[in-house]
Amino acid sequence: MITHSVSREFIEQSIHYIELNTPRIEKCLKSLTEEEVWHQPNESTNSIGTLILHLCGNITQYIISSIGGKADNRERDKEFATKGGFTKAELFQKLQDTIDTAVSIIKDCSENELLKVRTVQGFSLSGIGIIVHVTEHYSYHTGQIALITKLITNKDLGFYAGINLNTLND
Repeated sequence: MITHSVSREFIEQSIHYIELNTPRIEKCLKSLTEEEVWHQPNESTNSIGTLILHLCGNITQYIISSIGGKADNRERDKEFATKGGFTKAELFQKLQDTIDTAVSIIKDCSENELLKVRTVQGFSLSGIGIIVHVTEHYSYHTGQIALITKLITNKDLGFYAGINLNTLND
């Protein structure tokens, strides 16, 4: 059985890793023009704008709807069909609002909520499974957004500037 301290640690670490990605996406958006945000490198690759809409839809469905108890009104195909219509500022605000709401819900999760199994997008997942999914899914697409930004700008994004990543474990 999960102890209160373990469940709190899980929640805190999940939120920490979720919140690492938002400023990274913001940095990417600030590096790009409005047109570049909607640039689709090829037919098999989504634009950054599409990825942000997809992240908002996914996080809303998995956290806000499922754990938070709100209606599931997601239109997933529409996320991928959208090719514009939002500015960088609007995309980032939509993402920030989604993350803020999701983090608030995660913070309030009880041990019972973490263990409760729900069906989300056809998958049976516990609250822990849902939070793990959102954390890794957000990181995965943040990496895609960073790569697309680097391909467009040919610049290092400096996510780890000032941190010695060659430090060995104790």
